This record gives sequence, structure tokens and C-alpha cells, in this order.
Amino acid sequence: MATCSRPLFVSASAASSASPSRACLRRLHTVAVVSIWEPSPPLRAAACCFAQTKHCCRRSTKCLASGPSVSRLTRPIKRLLSRYSSLMIAMHGNISRFYQAISALHQDGRSKHFMSVGFGRIVLGMVLVMSISSASYTAPSSSALTEENLLFLEAWRAVDRAYYDKSFNGQSWFRYRENALRNEPMNTREETYAAIKKMLSTLDDPFTRFLEPEKLKSLRSGTQGALTGVGLSIGYPMAINGSPSGFAVMTATPGGPAEKAGILPGDIILAIDDRSTEDMDIYDAAERLQGPEGSSVDLSICSGPSTRHVVLTRQTVTLNPVRSRMCEIPGAKGSSKIGYIKLTTFNQNAAESVREAIKTLRDNNVKSFVLDLRNNSGGLFPEGIQIAKIWMDKGVIVYICDSQGVRDIYEADGADTIAASEPLVVLVNKGTASASEILAGALKDNKRAVVYGEPTYGKGKIQSVFGLSDGSGLAVTVARYETPAHTDIDKVGVIPDQPLPASFPTDEDGFCSCLRDSTAPCNLNAAQLFAKS
Repeated sequence: MATCSRPLFVSASAASSASPSRACLRRLHTVAVVSIWEPSPPLRAAACCFAQTKHCCRRSTKCLASGPSVSRLTRPIKRLLSRYSSLMIAMHGNISRFYQAISALHQDGRSKHFMSVGFGRIVLGMVLVMSISSASYTAPSSSALTEENLLFLEAWRAVDRAYYDKSFNGQSWFRYRENALRNEPMNTREETYAAIKKMLSTLDDPFTRFLEPEKLKSLRSGTQGALTGVGLSIGYPMAINGSPSGFAVMTATPGGPAEKAGILPGDIILAIDDRSTEDMDIYDAAERLQGPEGSSVDLSICSGPSTRHVVLTRQTVTLNPVRSRMCEIPGAKGSSKIGYIKLTTFNQNAAESVREAIKTLRDNNVKSFVLDLRNNSGGLFPEGIQIAKIWMDKGVIVYICDSQGVRDIYEADGADTIAASEPLVVLVNKGTASASEILAGALKDNKRAVVYGEPTYGKGKIQSVFGLSDGSGLAVTVARYETPAHTDIDKVGVIPDQPLPASFPTDEDGFCSCLRDSTAPCNLNAAQLFAKS
């Protein structure tokens, strides 16, 4: 795998009160729920980076398209074949002149060498032309393909053009398509969906997945700031010391059905409507938690040492991604005011909500900030970029790469900056993933912030969502990324500058209490909090 340090000149995803340290988990580790590139049409944007032969494409999602289309490649071949007769006539004349040259050179003994090289070149030219003319493939006519075949081809083409690894996990992607059309049953929509899922599984990429129509609809509604459900963000817990498997509650939306029922971050969902979550896919679980407004869902919850059943009524939940407050820390020289901002997800409201929180805190004479990204599983990539620009007036935010190197660079230029100089601390943990890691890595590598906590999850890939003609869709890994210091964080994470005390709380009230009480085990010295060394 080449690194991003070598340019490539072609185109190419809160706690309201409690922490998760209960008997049910002991050591909770969570993973990204939804981390996607903002839905965009990269299939139509192949020309951007291909037109640039000496400079890398910058700050443009259009460059996420892959290589040129097949039709673009075949045009030169067609032109060559159209001139086949004239080539043969010209070659005949060249052969005649060649034999005349042989006669002229026969006297000085150079004919043998000339013939071995010159005639070799002529024969090679004939072989190339004949090979091109014979290397034709007769694809089935569109009239011979069923509607289900065409849907499968649509999915295949989306992956073919957008998937970041052009080796397709070491297989011939074209050959797989042909074999699937011959051998896979595609007589019904269900069989076609199964064939698409089987095709995607050969990539061995858990983030490239098929989305049935309802799953695609739910995914898009969640990134738009509102959805109908129970108000839970979930992730995978790591089963340690006999802790139960299932899905861990990462956040419960304030005012939502789950929070009103007392479900807290760190609780484990063991079953949904009497179906065990032990072997359930996380996207299937998310879909089961959502549903029509007014309908109910029965959850089996492990909370502390006990298990309980909770019946929740779904409602439309507005996802406010930001909570903030001002913490006043008394000191020897008056008081220190710290602005605490908790960012729980990167939906389409995230950047503007962070901007408003900063302005509100400034109105209270806040001079320094803490940005809490713990248990933020990511979301829309562009929102992460915009939030980085709020805190940075210059510098690289992230390098977007494929298997051969950099193909896009995102940078801050100062145009969207409102808080580039105030002291800043970023809090991270194992639940910090994807877009959160891009933001944390940018602020750390540009020395804009001091990062506290534990290594982040390590999701170093970006997905884009493609809708298919029947309302279903694909989430396709379109790129990997590296931090401004060219660190590939995939499966490693962003390494913090300083650790946090093990008992450090995840909510805003607990944060302020720990900073005020110098005798508390979770206390951080407020005077040294923003020190970069």
C-alpha cells in the first residue's frame, strides 16, 4: 500500500448523566455506527483529476470518481480498427520498400541484422492490429437482460467506478460480473438483492454494504437531522471479562423516548422485539429501532447488574448534535471561564451548531474551549471538514488517498474561521470514529489543540452512498485518508497527547465538577489543561 506522501496525478461517522463504567461493561469499547461521505454523484465526475496532469486535485468531492469509462478507452481502438485497410495498404508499401533495401544492403553484409530487427517490427505491428481486431466481446444485448439483471449491473457499475481499491480484493471484477450473470439466480427482487450482497462480500470490506430501500431512507433521514425512532445511538461493545454481547448505547437523545425511559450510555441492548442482538448486524438493529411514529418496540436492556424490558413508543426525534455550557473555575487570580462543547454526531446541522455554541459562549466571556468528541461515531464527512475550518485558519485538514497515493487535499484557508486563536482541548476515546478522527487528527497535527483521552477507534476509510433505480442503495468505500502528518490511522486510531483519568465523566455537568474539585480522582488541573507540552 503506497503512502499519501507521493502525489497521484489522476482521479481517483450523550451521555446526559452516567458514564459507561458499570458492572455490565467494565471496559466498554464502541465502534462507529454510521460514517459516510455526504451523498454525492461521483460517478459523473471522472474528468476532474484526469484533466490535471501535474497538480493534485484539491478540495473537491468531484475527484472521488475513479478512472475513465470503458467507452472512453475503446474509442482509440475503434479508430484504429476503422483504419485497418489503410494500415494494411501502407504496410504493403513498406514491405516492398523493405525488400528493395535488402537488395541494396546485401553487398555490405548488413542485411541479416537489418532483417532481424526491421522485419520483427513489421510482424509485431501486424500482431498488434490482429490482436486488437480479434479481442472483441459480444455482450448480451440490453433486450436480453431482465430488469433484475439490470439492477445487478447498476450495482456492479457503481462499485466498479467508485471503489477505492482497484484490485477489488485481488479479483477480476469484470469476470465476477460475467460469472454472476450466468450463474446467480436473479428471478426475483430478493434473489437480486442476495446476488448483490454476495458480490459485495467478495471485497472483504465491512463498510461497503447493500442498503434495502428502507435502510437507505433511514440512513439519509438520520444524516439530515431528524428521524422517527427511539432516540438512541448504538455501537458494538467489546466483550471483555464475560460482559454480555449485543449493542452498546452510546448516546440517548435528550427528550427522546429512550432517555425518558431511563436508558443510559453504557447500557447494553440484548434483544429487540424478542430477537437476540448477539448475531444481529448493526444496520439491521438500527432499522429495527426506527419505524412509523406511534408504533412501539420492546427492548431487553442490561443496565448495571440487572436486565429489564422496556417498551418504547417511536416518535420523530430532532437530532441536535451539540450541547454546550460554560464552566467557571475559581482560581487564585479571579475566575477562569472554559467553554465546553459536546459534539455527538456529524449530521447536516453539526457545523452550524458548533458555530452557534462558540458565539454563545463568547458572549459569556469564555476565553478557552474544550471540544468533546468521545463516543462520536462520525457521520457526514463535509461537516467534519467545515468544523475543522471553524477552528483553523490555515493548514491541511486531511489527505484523501487511494491505493496509489494522494488524490485530494482538504485545507483551511481562513474563510470560515471564527476561533483560530483561543486555547483548545479535544477529548477522545475508543468510541471516537471516522469524521471525528479526521477532525481530531487535523487539530492535533496542526498543533491547534491538545488531545486528551485514549486512542480512537481507527476507521480510516470513507464511504459514499449511491442510490439505485429501485430505491435501494450502496454504501461504497471510496477512499482512505491520512492525517496532515501523513498518518494512516486505520485500525490504529489517533493517539492522544495526554491521558484522561479513568473516572473522567462523559457529560458536561460531570466535566465541570471534576475541574472545580481539586480533590476529586477525576480532577484535571485547569491551569495546565491547555498546556501543549
